[in-house]
Amino acid sequence: MNILDQIISHKRKEVDERKSLYPVKLLEKSIYFDSPVVSLKKYLLREDKVGIIAEIKRKSPSKGIINQHVSIERTSIGYMQAGASALSILTDTEFFGGKSEDLTIARKFNYCPILRKDFTIDEYQVVEAKSIGADVILLLANVLSEKEIEELAKFAKSLGLEVLLEIRDKKELKSVNEYVDIVGINNRNLKDFSVNVNQSFELADMIPSNFVKISESGIDSAKTILELRKAGFKGFLMGERFMKHSRPEVTCTGFIKEIKELQTGKLQPVA
Repeated sequence: MNILDQIISHKRKEVDERKSLYPVKLLEKSIYFDSPVVSLKKYLLREDKVGIIAEIKRKSPSKGIINQHVSIERTSIGYMQAGASALSILTDTEFFGGKSEDLTIARKFNYCPILRKDFTIDEYQVVEAKSIGADVILLLANVLSEKEIEELAKFAKSLGLEVLLEIRDKKELKSVNEYVDIVGINNRNLKDFSVNVNQSFELADMIPSNFVKISESGIDSAKTILELRKAGFKGFLMGERFMKHSRPEVTCTGFIKEIKELQTGKLQPVA
């Protein structure tokens, strides 16, 4: 099995275990379950933001340990003070070192949109996402069938959550449906973890204009952000670029400042 297959296989077992430990009825009693959702779609369209979705990720299967002892409180608050449009919180434990409590901590200290970054394969996880304070769930087109994507997205909408559908290639475009709010193009191949930002540029015009589109992974320069914005992207999900530093929020602050300076012409792009 490739790494993605291993992740999904483990996730199925994990979900079954969590269902027995934390029944849906218990999740529905969370203080966050009836709280209004903060719209990621609206935040990405705000003109006072540059569209950075700043991620908190301790490790990954391809990079190993990235920032094992990150402070969720300090980093999440710092990301938002830096001007990020939203937070992305990895909650997968086995492969990414995250946990549901990370998102709940971030929710406690921030009023911005929060994406639960995980491998959603079951309605139970959608309920769980709402119960821990998430505003948006992630669905992967290369993991789920078109029917599963539609059913999970529809269920998420019934709970008030927004849906980010991640695609990798042209054939996965047919997975986009009316219940999806945001379409993300992942520049990283989750089967071998190779990265190619051109993936976003190649698919940009194929995404229907009524969907907000974002580019994910492998973005390393402010110049690339501006080029992606010209191609119609409103959001940019970034993790390792910030997390590989001891103070991710400080790196994020400098990066967003650089984007704004390039936008206003105060800084010339590096060739």
